[in-house]
Amino acid sequence: MINIAAPTHEVQRFDVFIKAFRKHLANLFNARYDYNALSLKRGLPPSFLSEIMDMQPLAVAIPENFGGRGMHVRECLQVLSAASYESLSLSLIFGINIALFLEPFAKYGHVGMKEQVFNKFLEHKAMGGLMITEPNYGSDALNMQTCYTELEAGYRIKGEKHWQGLTGEADFWLVAARRKNEQGELVRDIDFFLTDNACAEQQIEVKQRFNSLGLYAIPYGLNHIDVEVPMTHRLNPESTGLKLMLDTLHRSRLQFPGMGMGFIKRLLDESLRHCKERQVAGLRLYEMDAVQFQLSRIQAAYTLCSAMCSYGAAVSSIEQDVSGNGIDANSVKALVTDLMHESAQMALQLSGANGYRLDHLAGRAVVDSRPFQIFEGSNEMLYTQVAESVAKLMRKHKEQNLLRFLKTYTLTAQAVPYFAKSLDFTFPEQPKKRDLLTLGRIIARVICFQMAVVLQDAGFNRELVAITQKHVEMDLEMFVGQLHANNDAVALMDYEEQASWADFV
Repeated sequence: MINIAAPTHEVQRFDVFIKAFRKHLANLFNARYDYNALSLKRGLPPSFLSEIMDMQPLAVAIPENFGGRGMHVRECLQVLSAASYESLSLSLIFGINIALFLEPFAKYGHVGMKEQVFNKFLEHKAMGGLMITEPNYGSDALNMQTCYTELEAGYRIKGEKHWQGLTGEADFWLVAARRKNEQGELVRDIDFFLTDNACAEQQIEVKQRFNSLGLYAIPYGLNHIDVEVPMTHRLNPESTGLKLMLDTLHRSRLQFPGMGMGFIKRLLDESLRHCKERQVAGLRLYEMDAVQFQLSRIQAAYTLCSAMCSYGAAVSSIEQDVSGNGIDANSVKALVTDLMHESAQMALQLSGANGYRLDHLAGRAVVDSRPFQIFEGSNEMLYTQVAESVAKLMRKHKEQNLLRFLKTYTLTAQAVPYFAKSLDFTFPEQPKKRDLLTLGRIIARVICFQMAVVLQDAGFNRELVAITQKHVEMDLEMFVGQLHANNDAVALMDYEEQASWADFV
């Protein structure tokens, strides 16, 4: 049992731990095991994962009074980064456990359950996850059909969930469901319940395992839920369950850059090394101007991700209510995952033919980073929500010019002077959805560049921020150009009439 009076983490400072953890992972992935071979197989070998968990990395997301390191976001993000430098899949496993189970459970879980659950994570290498998404209601969580009814001593929960990371492997789940009232109707609000797979009546059946395109280390599938849980397994929202869900999802999105940080750094390190060593027509790759553009763009991604990590560490602890942080949380999640995939694409291109292998770092990075732009809110949806939220604020302040508004907006005021020319235009009164998406991409970049400005003021490398400014400015000009193009093309659903080229030759 954990001695709560003398937490085990006190014997090792975090700076010592994280250095040892990085070394431990590097040894496991590059010396002890052939990770290139492992990356082509579904799941991680139990012995491999067990050796990773020997160092209790998830202790960073467990409160001190339960034997953990204290749930400091700065430390959580560094653990995610250390993992993603070696494996994006491993980092996502940690991210699911930290942001989608341990943090919400620590904040909203029943006090009587915490010692038992946290002890299993520390002493028995337990895993946990979150179940929201359903087969017919992906991003439409408010209409989920998983329901619960009250019993004399607890709750009965029934429904189906899919695409949960760690399907069939997590020991604990937080399951989202709507209450079924006496008339058999589902109420609007959402509640969350803890399930423990060690209890027969709480076991969730896996009906199907999916052959996911990437992230082979993480099992996904379709889950059938018909469980009974005691009263103590219901999470306790501070107001509504919907607000609890937003608080959880926004906190997770604000911590996505932890997974992006090590991933982008690894791509940058490997790309720089390759471009220094590789020669073409008597020139090293890094001496070519087009290659310099790509390398500098990955460095801009590294800089923005660093800034987002700093911002997330400051604003996303469980003591802070982030249910209202939709604009910054959605901006961070959407942009960092776009940067991750773009960096992977450029690293693959720089690697040449060798990169076009699934067991090559760059090839695997392209496939593994792609779903990050889709899960936990597709980027198109999140960018659109950013633009809609800003438009609402602008109407409230009776302002139509984007530049003038962003000069006064807390999340952008410090970044606006760098891009004043690009941002000086009238926000459309009734923009098309495609234009809202473009506007969201513009606003998200200004918001996240401000994070880089703040980090620069704290002493971060000014040359990297200057490089980043150039790339952000280029992006803004491109997106503003898209807005001005007024592209209103729509697809022909029945397109085949007079559309076979061979008929006209």
